[in-house]
Amino acid sequence: MVDLAFSTNAYTRHDLPEAVRRVADHGYAGVELLGDDPHAFFPTFDDDDRDALLDALAETGLAVSNVNVNTAMGYYDDAPPSAFFEPSVIRADDEAREWRVEYTKRAVDLAAATDTPAVCLATGRPLPGTLPEEAHEYLRQSLHEILDYAEPQGVEVGIEFEPELLVENTGETLDLIDDVGRDSLGVNLDVGHAAVYGEDPAESVRRCAGRITGVHLEDVVGGIRGKHYHRIPGEGDLEFAPVFDALDDVGYDGFVTLELYTYPDEPDRAAREAYERLEEFV
Repeated sequence: MVDLAFSTNAYTRHDLPEAVRRVADHGYAGVELLGDDPHAFFPTFDDDDRDALLDALAETGLAVSNVNVNTAMGYYDDAPPSAFFEPSVIRADDEAREWRVEYTKRAVDLAAATDTPAVCLATGRPLPGTLPEEAHEYLRQSLHEILDYAEPQGVEVGIEFEPELLVENTGETLDLIDDVGRDSLGVNLDVGHAAVYGEDPAESVRRCAGRITGVHLEDVVGGIRGKHYHRIPGEGDLEFAPVFDALDDVGYDGFVTLELYTYPDEPDRAAREAYERLEEFV
C-alpha cells in the first residue's frame, strides 16, 4: 500500500513551516518540500530555516516524501511564472551547470536532515547551440557528481521526465538509468507527464518497476495526450484506479505525492479535495 503526500509547491503564498502545517490539516501522511523560492531556495536557506522546518515536521508528524529540485526559479529576479529549469544540469556553460549541481547537493543535504528517501531532478532543455548528444554528456557528468554526493547519505535521485525536456518520456528515462549504471538513480514518475506525452500511465508504472523513487500525481484534461495543466483529481480525465493497481502490482510502497502548484490562490481546497478523491486508494 502507498501513502499520500502533498507538495508545498501549492503553498507559495505561505512560508515553508506554515505550508507543512497546512498540509497536515488535510489528512496526508507526508509532505514534499519545494526546493526553490519561496520555500527552500538553498543559497538563502539557512540553519534557522532548517530548524523551523524540523520543528513543523515534528509538530505535525508528517514524513517528507521527496525534495523537489526540478526548478531553481529563485536564481533569477525575473523568472517566468511557469516552470523554468535554468540553469540546468545540461547547460553548456561550466559555471552555470556547476551551480546547479551544487544546488542539487544542498537539496540532498536537506533530504538527509529530514530522513527523506529521495530528491527529484528534471533535465531541462538543451539551449540553442547545444546538440542533444552534448547535452546528454553534460547530464551524465552532472548525475555522477550528484550521486557521488548523495549515495553516502542514503539519498536517491529520481529523474522526472517531462514532455519537451531532454529526457521527456519513460523509455528515455530508463535508457538514461541504464546508461549511468548507478543503483541510486531512478525515476520520479509524474503520472500526468506520462499521459500528456501519450503514454498509458499504468503501463509507465509497470515499465518502471523497481526503479521508482517517488510518484507525482495530478489530473489533466484530455486524458492521454491531454493538456499539460495540473488539476485536482476529478477535474480532468485521467483514471486513477489503474495507476494505483499498477503501483500495487509492482510492489511500490512509497509515497504518491499530489503536485498541484497550479492552485496557489486556493491550496487548501486543492489539498482537501485531492485527498477526498484519492483516499479510497490508500
